[in-house]
Amino acid sequence: MPTLSGRARPIEKFAAAAAKCSVEASAYGKCILADYQSTYHDMCAREFLRLKDCYLKSIARNQG
Repeated sequence: MPTLSGRARPIEKFAAAAAKCSVEASAYGKCILADYQSTYHDMCAREFLRLKDCYLKSIARNQG
């Protein structure tokens, strides 16, 4: 969604990437919700890293 300057705003890039990573986002959300009352650092690190990688790959595809 380019603006008048021809560049997409960062939030638009993020939204487009998020739409393509619903499986990874769902897995991360389920992991957090499984034990949300006693979360701890790196509790769902594997799921988070998969989600992060998906976002980054999606953004890279849209830029290149």
